[in-house]
Amino acid sequence: MSEHDCIKVTAFLDNDSETFSYVVYDSDSKQAVVIDPVLDFDYPSGKTYTQGAQRIIDFIKSQNLSVAWILETHAHADHLSAAPFLKKHLNAPIAIGQHITEVQKLFKQVYHLEKEFLPNGEHFDKLLEDGETFQVGAMAFRVIHTPGHTPADVAYVVNENKVFVGDTLFNPDVGTARCDFPGGSASTLYQSIQRLFTLGKETEVYICHDYPPEGRQHQCKTTIEAQKQSNIHVGGQASEEQFVKWREERDATLSMPRLIIPAIQVNIRAGRLPPAEDDGTVYLKVPLNKL
Repeated sequence: MSEHDCIKVTAFLDNDSETFSYVVYDSDSKQAVVIDPVLDFDYPSGKTYTQGAQRIIDFIKSQNLSVAWILETHAHADHLSAAPFLKKHLNAPIAIGQHITEVQKLFKQVYHLEKEFLPNGEHFDKLLEDGETFQVGAMAFRVIHTPGHTPADVAYVVNENKVFVGDTLFNPDVGTARCDFPGGSASTLYQSIQRLFTLGKETEVYICHDYPPEGRQHQCKTTIEAQKQSNIHVGGQASEEQFVKWREERDATLSMPRLIIPAIQVNIRAGRLPPAEDDGTVYLKVPLNKL
């Protein structure tokens, strides 16, 4: 068996946010990483649950895997991260792109966070640089900084034949992520996608979200070739000018994601909740007329 044959990917779909989380592992060494885990959250009641994250833990234990890293592609706006729950139960560190500090600075102002919150990335165990590489079993990881959706997005390339792109790309019939959040840029996203398009055409592309049109089931995987040829926003050699015009016009019509208010103020803390107040209760803020 070649080293590529022993690399396995198992996807877990959170139906509420239509988010894919991944366990990527080397079936020989039993070394693994988890990418973009989701915490169940009921907004009307303010209750959090760990059923989805527990599914990931149960799978990891069933395969006798050892998790080296919990990787975030960015500070998500549509779900709360379950990274701290997984860290506690799997004893694995949490990593994200180093530009998370820019997102922390932006949203510390949006939420007027406590003065003790320092936008220096200290909430994460590791901040990853563009081009940084690391090894997990037979898996060689390479980090690509892919800003545009947010300033801090990264993609994770594994053995140069798989890439986990977060919200940078969706399935070809869905397109690309919005760029109208604070710090976002359609032009920057276009350039980031062009970097991804330099990967081999047969590279498997694992997406973070899928919003399938009627008649299609959720799909977590596509290829670089399929994206270059038929992505409805950037495929077929679409120019940057065309993309920016379309993306900005489209974004102007979109409402804010349902969970953006709670999600980002939690996710810029690596999924940890804000500190409890004097009564022992944790509160989330709702900034009025800012987003």
